[in-house]
Amino acid sequence: VFQWMHKADCLFINGTEKVRLVVRFIYNREQFLTFDSDVGNFVGFTPLGEKNAKKWNSDLATVEFMRSHVDRCRH
Repeated sequence: VFQWMHKADCLFINGTEKVRLVVRFIYNREQFLTFDSDVGNFVGFTPLGEKNAKKWNSDLATVEFMRSHVDRCRH
């Protein structure tokens, strides 16, 4: 059995003024990729994650889509 999941966390620093979005991508209980709105792009932790981070960071539409999710946290 293979398991793939992602988890999104909205972190509120000062009410809704400072909001941080962290999205974790997990495969078979191992976190392989993360998007952090403070960093502004994807970061890979395994060879699979590094490959996907490079691919997704080169697509500006994908990066902007993830950055825009911070506004969803505010509402």
